[in-house]
Amino acid sequence: MALAAAAGSPPPGLAAALDECMEAMNSFLCNQFNESLEKLQPRAKESMYHALVYATILEMQAMMTFEHEDIVQAGQTMKEAQEICQRFRRKSSVTGSLSGLDENMVNFIKGGIKVRSSYLIYSHCTAGAAHVHLEGGVALGIGAFNLTLSLFPPRILKLLEFAGFSGDKEYGLQQLHEGATTLNLRALLCTMLLLCYYTFLTFILGIGEDDFTEAESLLRPYLLRYPKSAIFLFFAGRIEEIKGNISEAICRFEAGCSAQQAWKQFHHMCYWELMWCYAYKGMWKMAYFYADLLSKENRWSKAMYVYMKAAFLSMLPPEEPRPFGESEVELFRQVSSFKQKIAGKSPPTEKFAIRKARPSEYQTDDRCLLLLLKGLCMKHLQSPAEAEACFSAVQGSEKRLRYDHYLVPNALLELGLLHLAQGRSEAAVPLLRRARNNYKNYSMESRTLFRIHAVLSRLKADQEENGMEGPSSS
Repeated sequence: MALAAAAGSPPPGLAAALDECMEAMNSFLCNQFNESLEKLQPRAKESMYHALVYATILEMQAMMTFEHEDIVQAGQTMKEAQEICQRFRRKSSVTGSLSGLDENMVNFIKGGIKVRSSYLIYSHCTAGAAHVHLEGGVALGIGAFNLTLSLFPPRILKLLEFAGFSGDKEYGLQQLHEGATTLNLRALLCTMLLLCYYTFLTFILGIGEDDFTEAESLLRPYLLRYPKSAIFLFFAGRIEEIKGNISEAICRFEAGCSAQQAWKQFHHMCYWELMWCYAYKGMWKMAYFYADLLSKENRWSKAMYVYMKAAFLSMLPPEEPRPFGESEVELFRQVSSFKQKIAGKSPPTEKFAIRKARPSEYQTDDRCLLLLLKGLCMKHLQSPAEAEACFSAVQGSEKRLRYDHYLVPNALLELGLLHLAQGRSEAAVPLLRRARNNYKNYSMESRTLFRIHAVLSRLKADQEENGMEGPSSS
């Protein structure tokens, strides 16, 4: 974006615009969210950097609030930012200039001047003060594309590759790390994307194989500079949660809530993690408390929040009084009434919650769910034989399952991972391929396929590195 504006010397105001945007980002990290927007808004219609940062912050706000008005405003602001960037874009290219030349000397000289002008643009971009910001933007774009595309399963990736896209996970991570570790306007976005990857995506769409120490090293300098930043306290809590330090994680999430009151919706991200932290500790009433807060204040997925409230209440002894006099049975019955549609489709997590909230008389389904969970516990308690027995029992009950057909492919996936951990890749790969190819239209199918793809891709990369022929991920 800075190319067209960079001919010869920086245009008036470019350095000032970058400084102002960096100052606004600094305010954002100090929890001064509204002040940050106020600094950017006056020039958001004329400066491409102000416009992009302003639109990006509004996009973050819209993702947290999930309010229709915020989503529309953020989308419109981003379109306006793109239009402003187009105004700064050079209208003619070097190729276009040369193709229109006549054969006379005057036009030839004019063409040479244009070529020289283009050369000076690139020369300035490699040496000027704005160069580090340009590099940061390139690193963010290239890194995000490569990392995102590398996560897709083969059947989706084939369509994208046909359209000319491809993804290299390691290259994407390298680019994002370069963008995150230099002082540029996109450093924060590179850092946040990496933190999201290391603390969320690698567990949701992968197998959690990436070392959280990468996230800690990225976060450390930001926490030193912004010790009360709600954003970085949230990620610090998530890292402690992954490490199993649940009490420390709770302290971090609570500190993140206390750090600012301007964006109440940011608290909801902390509430969601606090809910799970208290569930891990078996403190069901506290877990219920945060699920209840989310059901009343947040619009992401009320069906899921009500389902979680009912699930936590069902863990209490029958004789123990329920908070606010609520009944888990009544809450389970209400779950389906809160179903929402986004772009004409219900989110997979809501479909899952609605199915699980229905009354069930099928003991095999419930027993297999318990076996899958028990197998995971045994695996992490270093009891692989007991874990394998649990996963195999789920697999053996396949024909007796009535509704919860997702259990078998997930049991095969976990059994394959167990074999891989024991160095038995020859036994793991057939199980993973069977889980991928033989089961369709079950709950949370996409997430399971993403995880299988991550396992096969990692195994293929490891074997190619060792000079062996890896398993096909397609």
